[in-house]
Amino acid sequence: MEQDRVDLARLTAKTSEVLTTLIKTPLEPQLYLVATPIGHLGDMSLRALAILARVDKLAVEDTRRSGTLLQHFGLSTPMMAYHDHNGAQMRPQIVSLIKEGHSVALISDAGTPLISDPGYKLAKEVRAAGLGVEVVPGPSAVMAGLSLSGLPTDRFLFEGFLPAKQQARRRQLEVLQEVQASLVFFETVKRVPAVLQDMVEVLGDRPVALCRELTKMHQEVIEGTVSQVLNVVKERDLKGELVVIVGPPERGQVTDEEIERALEAHVLNGASMKDSVGLVVEAMDVPKRRVYDLSVELKKRLEGSI
Repeated sequence: MEQDRVDLARLTAKTSEVLTTLIKTPLEPQLYLVATPIGHLGDMSLRALAILARVDKLAVEDTRRSGTLLQHFGLSTPMMAYHDHNGAQMRPQIVSLIKEGHSVALISDAGTPLISDPGYKLAKEVRAAGLGVEVVPGPSAVMAGLSLSGLPTDRFLFEGFLPAKQQARRRQLEVLQEVQASLVFFETVKRVPAVLQDMVEVLGDRPVALCRELTKMHQEVIEGTVSQVLNVVKERDLKGELVVIVGPPERGQVTDEEIERALEAHVLNGASMKDSVGLVVEAMDVPKRRVYDLSVELKKRLEGSI
């Protein structure tokens, strides 16, 4: 026990020494992109704390949420709101502040700024003005979700939020059908049942991991095929923010040409195009929407050759 206390004291002293050194280091007049915790406040890095304590201004998504974060660490850095609705108005003001010799840090409500928020436009304008941009890396819901998902991480595509309307959402999923990588989405608990239903029909019944409340007390990963997770979601009253990771298509997936040849063979054997679609979906285990779209193109070609 005594050794434990000595180690803890040493760790505390060393941490204080590192933080003090960071706080004493002068800040350049530039934009700092600072990652903040996505749930567990212990994930705040020492460098992030030092910069948030020293910058002249903080540009934040929500002053109330960021105010709670600052209060937790005993900070009182002046804040200004920067979000989707006022971004065009605020960007020139922030650029002017940096030109005048001030340091500005950008933080999002949680995680790494610029990921699914308007921060990239600010960073772009600051660079275009010939000013500096510095990153302070840290927590990210995208990376945390991928790490916990158990799905391939060697290649992944972050898609953010899918469109709210079903037709637009399905069109976007169709674009992603053939992507040979894990797909990462942000989603709300209210929309996720409809989103998973569209994924089953457009992407097929792939492996999926639904991650919620990442790094928080009630962190949970719901794993299975899309249809299995959909059934779980329908029976649960989920809360919290969600990251949905969908596995890549299986290698050697059926090609469009193979589907078209199968459709044409059924039609030539006397089946209707509608019946042919059903037969191909069942035989090849491919999404019905994909086969239907190919049947429309095939029908046009067959009618044009008559």
